Amino acid sequence: MQFDDDARLDTSEVRDVRRSRVPGGRATIGGGVAGLIALILGLVFGVGPEQLGLSSGEPVPAVTASASSQAEVDQACKRGSDANTRDDCRIVAVVNSVQDYWRAEFPRRQGRYTDARTVLFSGRVNTACGAATSAVGPFYCPTDRQIYLDLGFFDELRTSYGSSGGPFAQAYVVAHEYGHHVQNLMGTLQRAQDGRKGAGSNAVRVELQADCYAGVWAHHATTTPDERTGRPVLARLTDADIRDGLDAAAAVGDDRIQERFQGRVTPETWTHGSAAQRQQWFFTGYRTGDMARCDTFR
Repeated sequence: MQFDDDARLDTSEVRDVRRSRVPGGRATIGGGVAGLIALILGLVFGVGPEQLGLSSGEPVPAVTASASSQAEVDQACKRGSDANTRDDCRIVAVVNSVQDYWRAEFPRRQGRYTDARTVLFSGRVNTACGAATSAVGPFYCPTDRQIYLDLGFFDELRTSYGSSGGPFAQAYVVAHEYGHHVQNLMGTLQRAQDGRKGAGSNAVRVELQADCYAGVWAHHATTTPDERTGRPVLARLTDADIRDGLDAAAAVGDDRIQERFQGRVTPETWTHGSAAQRQQWFFTGYRTGDMARCDTFR
């Protein structure tokens, strides 16, 4: 996975609060039983902690980006060459690429695309969907239309969940969350809010569709022109990169997570789909490049 060294990165699409002090004092989700339950449920949730019943229900104070951490990202992440060497800059570049694609594709299907920012946090964050800690993994909050990501998750993906890792594993996770944003704009994300679980539930179908949308972006990533330069932000994507993405998709399959953390597989409690399903739908999107082929509800 190689970004165009001369690509101009737009850091306004990423908000860095990693050095911010979150008001409230105590985390609502973390280690122990609550953290373990969150991990067993699945890592890439797709909805905020309030919808999952994991927030405190208390008013959520606003959190503004730390001037120092935001300034560091703004200063360090200027070109594609920076994205090839720094994780935070890589996230900026992926966000830019994903949104470049959906800005062009979404109007042809549904109407105007509305941008969503990614918030980088560390440890704990307050959102319009409730307070959460890193234990919940990356998630999308439909209320404020932002993606929340602790970069430490990618280490967990390798060390605790057996993913091979790699830069494109990170890109897959980000693109999956933006798939949820697309679903929110289309009105399909709410179908996962019916409270049902299981292999055939709407919750699983929504997650698999987001995997497919991530694959659709990957199909077009090296040909989608950047609005700032007219050239794609992502210059090269190899078969090995796609294998890393497929491996990450499998690592967060419900069956893999349940087997690893509770020693048995219980499909009636699934919320995201099996490892094989997640790989299948990501690859369907990547192979076809057509979001119309991502109808997991049929």
